[in-house]
Amino acid sequence: MAKNVVVSLSGGMDSSTLLLRALKEYDQVTALSFHYGQKHSVELERAKSLIEYLKSKGHNVTYEVIELKGLVNLLNSALVTGGDDVPEGHYKEDNMKATVVPNRNKIFASLTQAVALSAANANGNNTDIALGIHAGDHAIYPDCRQEFRDADDAAFRIGNWEAEKVGYFTPYLDTDKLGILKDGEVLCDELGLDFDEVYKRTNTSYKPYPSGNSDYKSASSVERIEAFISLGRPDPVQYEDESGEVSWEVAKAAVEKVLADHVA
Repeated sequence: MAKNVVVSLSGGMDSSTLLLRALKEYDQVTALSFHYGQKHSVELERAKSLIEYLKSKGHNVTYEVIELKGLVNLLNSALVTGGDDVPEGHYKEDNMKATVVPNRNKIFASLTQAVALSAANANGNNTDIALGIHAGDHAIYPDCRQEFRDADDAAFRIGNWEAEKVGYFTPYLDTDKLGILKDGEVLCDELGLDFDEVYKRTNTSYKPYPSGNSDYKSASSVERIEAFISLGRPDPVQYEDESGEVSWEVAKAAVEKVLADHVA
């Protein structure tokens, strides 16, 4: 029996790696991205570019962008257009709670579950949902924790007929960003993909410049760059600051200073 999965694909590093893992583990893959008025909507362009790259390499993915833009004026978060400035620094700092979008993962999971159950009923094959939540998010984002995932799954089963046809796949729940990148290296090799071509088609920055280039000061960027430093290879995305485009070495040095100051 075919193994089917619906992936929640933000266009970030974690969910993009998850998509590769899904291609390795499942026979049929559907990916959903969500446009909810996020300031970093360049991630949707990156997701589309990644899908196109994967298809050029023979990996078929059914892909849809779900429009939720009506929420933008109703959500209170630094991540949405019109919200406060996205804070800078390290994720372990309390001010990073400003980057929480209320109920975001519940909204995304509900839509992903609806698509998965619809697919399972239509084709007769059980279908999983795949979420890129990981251990590095547990402190700031409660909806990335196992207890939330269990409660959400229980609510889905109470509220739907034949919900047993839908499972969930969260391979990175106990993994940090470095572990995700390491898995990405393995998966690129196994799937015949170029690592840099994959990861330059991702966005982790919550404060991208109008050019689409990433900043290197917001917490999401700091965490990503820290992972690449630990991996021992340069990040293929282009970084930028107020002076214009900067090299990987500049971004790396800036993050190394943030990490050193944080430890001190």
